[in-house]
Amino acid sequence: MLSYQHAYHAGNFADVHKHLTLFAVVDYLLRKKSPVTYIDTHAGRGVYPLAAKESQRLQEHREGVEPLWHAKRTLNTPLLRQWCDALASLQPSPALLTHYPGSPWWLHQRLREQDALQLFELHPGEHRYLEDQVLSASATRTYGDGLAGLTQRLPVATPRLCVLIDPSYERKEEYHEVKDAVAQAMKKARHAIVMIWYPLLPAGHHHTLIEGLAASGIRNIWRSELCLRSPGDQRHGMYGSGMLVINPPWGLDERLAAAMREVVPLLGAATHYHGEWLVGE
Repeated sequence: MLSYQHAYHAGNFADVHKHLTLFAVVDYLLRKKSPVTYIDTHAGRGVYPLAAKESQRLQEHREGVEPLWHAKRTLNTPLLRQWCDALASLQPSPALLTHYPGSPWWLHQRLREQDALQLFELHPGEHRYLEDQVLSASATRTYGDGLAGLTQRLPVATPRLCVLIDPSYERKEEYHEVKDAVAQAMKKARHAIVMIWYPLLPAGHHHTLIEGLAASGIRNIWRSELCLRSPGDQRHGMYGSGMLVINPPWGLDERLAAAMREVVPLLGAATHYHGEWLVGE
């Protein structure tokens, strides 16, 4: 089943959580000159016009990126200011928020000559949009299964590897598939930084992924969650966003916690954030 299209959810609170984490990780990696290979297993379109009919149907950006955009001049956290500056560089005018970028854009706009970016997308329609995006010459776009592609491409030629895994989880089996793919990948690249996004839904299927990785023998896994409301809320749909980071850069937890102290009040009274070590070193 390949019905999911992220355009309906572009710029929502989960994107803010996910892409702030991604931005902070890449920022740390750029402190050294040695090359990095980035692998994005579920790339999506690359850039999403917020005026498009898909984005306008649910308008989830109004509870996500939009409050941050309006508050950008008052933000104090360096990570948030840098993230908003990067976001502003995509817009036709510094005053207008017309587009929200997906992970391919966040990665390509910080690529150096020595780095490489490998993008996978299995949805045929989404891949056609991705093909139309203007990206760095060192970015490759593959129409195919990103989890399979990840394990097939390892080990990479560069000394450092950073992976983003961001499935739709349309099928509950995907939680098992992600866990298995990550376990296999870490055997081939044990020093890789691997970021895994997961939704917090009332059904609680994310526990399969979290508990599976915790029991896998993989060490050094950090976990964070940004929730718009409590799990007991009777409304349907995603109530929170989760990120697992294997081999997180030093200080990532503190940088994100500082950023989230400014993000949380902007997203509503019930919003809360929590970060913790799932598995230590």
